[in-house]
Amino acid sequence: MKTSKLLLIPAVAVLALTACKSKKTPIQKETGAIEITVPFSSKEYRSDENNFRAKQVGKSPDLATAKKIAFQNAKSEMAGNIQSMIKRVTDQYTNQRSVGNAQEYENKFEELAREVVNMQLSNVKEIGEKIFKEPDGAFSYWIAIEAGKKEVFEKMDQKISNDNKLKLDYDKQKFQQIFDAEMKKLAEEGR
Repeated sequence: MKTSKLLLIPAVAVLALTACKSKKTPIQKETGAIEITVPFSSKEYRSDENNFRAKQVGKSPDLATAKKIAFQNAKSEMAGNIQSMIKRVTDQYTNQRSVGNAQEYENKFEELAREVVNMQLSNVKEIGEKIFKEPDGAFSYWIAIEAGKKEVFEKMDQKISNDNKLKLDYDKQKFQQIFDAEMKKLAEEGR
């Protein structure tokens, strides 16, 4: 009797599991949708408190061209992220400080930010690549890149310190405090 009860437990468990499986219909069967996995979507490929990161794809029948397209797209994305972050920092900084001509100050900061971004983009580091051969014979080249926050800040600080007008109203500690806070927000957003 004990043996038959012991055999009955696994049989009931198997029936219960198969019953649960049959009730769940995959989304593909319900809607026809197919889930697509995007390379470099995990946390280590997103911007964080210490690094700006970007990922992009390039597609071409020529692998070298696909790589160039992906790299250029990733650098453009990163440039946009750095510039918008520096713009937020500049806006907050000028709002918290009593700067003589705030508009002129902000414009000068934005000009320096563009220069810094252009310099920084020549120093990006590749942190991942994936190559796919498409059914049509073309190549899809995915790339992930990063630039260090510290380097971006140091170059910005150096540019500000070398500009006599900006240097008058510049408080490095305050600027860095806002810069660090914005980097933390960027990490929390998971871009």
